[in-house]
Amino acid sequence: MSISRRLMMVGALGAMVVLSACGAKTFRTYYANPVTAEASRSWRVVSVDVTVPRTLKVSEERSSLPTADIVWREDPASGDRFDQVDVIMTNAVQQGAASLRGPRPVRINIMMKRFHALTFEAETRYQNAGVHNIDFVAEVTDAKTGEVLAGPEVIDAAFPALSGNQMLAARAAGQTQKSMITAHVSRTIAGWLGTGPDNRNTFSRAGN
Repeated sequence: MSISRRLMMVGALGAMVVLSACGAKTFRTYYANPVTAEASRSWRVVSVDVTVPRTLKVSEERSSLPTADIVWREDPASGDRFDQVDVIMTNAVQQGAASLRGPRPVRINIMMKRFHALTFEAETRYQNAGVHNIDFVAEVTDAKTGEVLAGPEVIDAAFPALSGNQMLAARAAGQTQKSMITAHVSRTIAGWLGTGPDNRNTFSRAGN
């Protein structure tokens, strides 16, 4: 076995030891006050406004478990991570609210608290471990008057990330972290708005 191959194996084993030391923790997708279908069926979303505060800490550290509010790798590192998160979340929320076609125009306002996906180092080194942590505050307002119709609602949208062989297979099938995060946030928004199944759940997994 070559020296480089042995070093790669040692590095992967070290990563697994670090993650195992963290142990499995409990994560959740959760919102305390879902909107009723009766309330939301009269709404029509005319805009989605996502705010990603510049006070959030961004990490570009090439490690398995960086400590930061924003950890995102699939878009170019030369870009603005805040803007990249804004685009992903805007698309996800628009998809989640797409079925609202009532007469009352509304805005959905999103304030990001955390957008912590897996680094490529974690994605390639781990097997059956890792969590995407997407946390934000959502609010629905009347587009004409500004009246608050729902929220502010703190929404945790964590879900198990694919890693190792599972993520290799997913990427080969055309799936990405971005597509999976977008789909999960979309389902979570639809559940909160009362237009889709309740997406709340808890799970245990090694991750951060």
